Formats: sequence, structure tokens, C-alpha cells
Amino acid sequence: MSRWIGRTFTSNAGWNLLETVVDIGDRMAGSDGERRGAEATRDALESVGARNTRLEEFDVQGWTRGDSAIRAGGTTQDCIALPRSPTDGAKGEFVDLGYGLPSDFEHNDVEGKVVMVASNVPDHYDRFIHRREKYYYAVEGGAAAFVFRNHVEGCLPPTGSVGTEDDPIGDVPAVGVSKEVGARLARRWEGEDVTVEVDAEIHDATSQNVHAELGPDTDERVLITSHVDAHDIAEGAMDNGAGTAMVVELARALAEREDELDTRVHFVAFGAEEVGLDGSNYMASVTDHDSIKAIVNNDGVVRGRTLSFFTHGFEELDEAAHDVAEKFDHPITTIPEQGPHSDHWPFVQWGVPGYHVMSETGDEGRGWGHTFADTLDKIEVRDLREQAILLTDLTVTLASDEFEVAHKDPEEIAAALEAEDQAAGMKVIGDWPYDE
Repeated sequence: MSRWIGRTFTSNAGWNLLETVVDIGDRMAGSDGERRGAEATRDALESVGARNTRLEEFDVQGWTRGDSAIRAGGTTQDCIALPRSPTDGAKGEFVDLGYGLPSDFEHNDVEGKVVMVASNVPDHYDRFIHRREKYYYAVEGGAAAFVFRNHVEGCLPPTGSVGTEDDPIGDVPAVGVSKEVGARLARRWEGEDVTVEVDAEIHDATSQNVHAELGPDTDERVLITSHVDAHDIAEGAMDNGAGTAMVVELARALAEREDELDTRVHFVAFGAEEVGLDGSNYMASVTDHDSIKAIVNNDGVVRGRTLSFFTHGFEELDEAAHDVAEKFDHPITTIPEQGPHSDHWPFVQWGVPGYHVMSETGDEGRGWGHTFADTLDKIEVRDLREQAILLTDLTVTLASDEFEVAHKDPEEIAAALEAEDQAAGMKVIGDWPYDE
């Protein structure tokens, strides 16, 4: 046993891929850079021993960034467009709605106004409110434009897509501003007219999922996933180059332990996650969900040293993660709630057992993620290797004939979302898939 651990802790397979993809530059969904990242991932999976490595293409809504600006009081304030914002301009009274909680929109008239909200939620609030939820509260209220203010200092405007599956281009212009610019806007121009301008190229595009396999040729499979694409403003090292590096590192380690696998392990590095989970939605639409025993989705790993697992109410997954952590005397955190914001979700929402694997950073919200600061220097190779050891052993457990976990009825997932107060927001952004 110690030999595979030692080789994993000295392996450079995942790290070498990580360096390759961050040096590509722009890996925006549907771009040439995303394609190059997918090809590099396919080649890395093949080089570590995975079989049947391939790319699977699908159509996406393309969006290429142009210029954007906020005009206020004769000045031009720095901002960046949120992907899939329409290319448009809008003028209106500027209003700062603070955190942009549902109650903030209920108690304020935003019709015809330029609405600014923060990227975080207050400590007392019982759930995270996604950017798209805040955006569609603004749209629903008739806002003229949307300004998303970072809560992290450092002159870092945040990015992140808008749009829905049915209407991938948003309704009103949307931009991100740094915490500092947001404070300036609120201090100097609250209640005054400002103009938001967004220019972007909107076009048809193609993305791709990367596939590979190990283990016996069983009908049932364990999915090990990540996403290749990243926002065009940064290297995408944490989100999610590190997750894709983890998939390659797990494939390398599992190739050594292949004779221990009772179930096929299917590796997938999705495309177009950042613009609406397009790659995973595509795969989910053409896959027999009953064939999937469990999912280990790596999105947010390696950013910190301690792993955290959304387990979506699957007690067997919670127990398996803790058993592996105890075996290696390594701390982890499990979160039993639903986590509907990454590539596991198009499967888990229908009852497929799945983890969303992240890591604890000590920061609120995304931290450096979705900003210019998502760069390789924030990541430690030690953390990649340590976490690969834990996740390799967890995958062997999940693929064992002795491990059993039942799929849930989708009604049970829907009820959990209602109980956790997540359903209302999902309905606002068009992500509620269940019949009323």
C-alpha cells in the first residue's frame, strides 16, 4: 500500500497538466484555448494509463468579451462585463442594495434603476445566494442594469456568467466592479443617474467534454469529474485547473491500483461549466443515470489543505469520506446539504449519489476565484498530492462491490431544496427542473 502513496506524493503528472493549462491563457467556454486545455487533458489522461481517451463535442452559446464601462458624474469607472451579458447600454438611477438579499429587492423599487449588489451574504443569513439569483431578482424587478461588487479587497472586479438554459444571454447589461470602485459609486453617485455599457461578441460556438476510463468493463460506473474551462480574465488555476489536475492525478494513481477496482471508473473533464454547466448538462441528457453508482466532482480542490465534501444527504457518502479520512488520520469536513452549483448537479438533482469536493480556504465566498488573482502561485503542490491520496482511496472504496449507495427519488432532492430554502432562488433563475 505504501508504494502507491509514495509515488502519488512524488508525482508531477497532475501538476504538469496544471502548469500547461494555466499557461494557455484564455479558456473561456467555446474558445480555442478551452479546446487546447481539453486536448492537453485528454493527452495527460492517456499518458498516465487511462483508456479510451476522447473528446465529445457539443454546441454552446459563444460570448467574447469586449469593452465595458460605468459612466458616472463625468467619470469612467473601471468594470468588467459579466459573461453572457447582452451587448447593450443602459442609464438609470444608481442604487446600492447591499448584499442583494431577496428582502432587499422586496423592499426597494428597482424599476429602471442601475442596481448594485455585493458578492457575499451576511454571516447571519442561512444560505449562500448565487450571483445569478441576485441578477434575476434585479431583472424581475425591472432594473435597467446590474452591478456586481466584490467583497474582497484588492481592486479585483469579479466575473461570473448570467443567462439561463433557455435564454443564455441575459436580459440587462451586467458588470462586475471591485470592492473599492463599488464603495466609490455608492458614496458619490447614490441616487444619481449613471450609465452602464457592455460590448461583447455573441456567436455560435463548440465546446467539448474529455472522457477516459479505467477498471473492468462494467455497466455501472463511478464518475470522477472536473471542468476544463475558466473565465478569460485569469489563469483559472484554482477554478478549475486544479480540479482537472486532480482528475489526472487520480487516474495515474488508480492505474496502479486497477486490479482493486470492481466497478469501471469513468473520468470526465467537462467543458463550459462556467456559463451554466453546459458540458455536464449535455452529458446528463444523453446518459442513463442508473448506470452511475456515484460521482466525485472536483471543483475547488487544492485551494486549501483540508477537503470539504457536499454529500447531498447521502449518508453512505458521508460515512465513506470519514472512513478514508480516519484511515489516513487526515481532517475533512462533510456538508450534508444540497449544492446545486457545479457539474455534479445535473445528475444529483435526479437522485444520483454524488460529492462536490472542495477545500477550505478560510475565506468568505470565492476568495480569489473569478478574479484576475486566480493564479498558480496561490496553489501548493503538497495539497494536490495529499488530497490525491485521500481521493484515490475514496474512489477505490466507491468502486468496491462491498460499497452500496441507493439513488434517491428526485422528489426527495426537491424536498431537501425546499427545506433548505434553496428552491425559490432556483426557480427565479430557471434552474428548477421539477414539476410543480
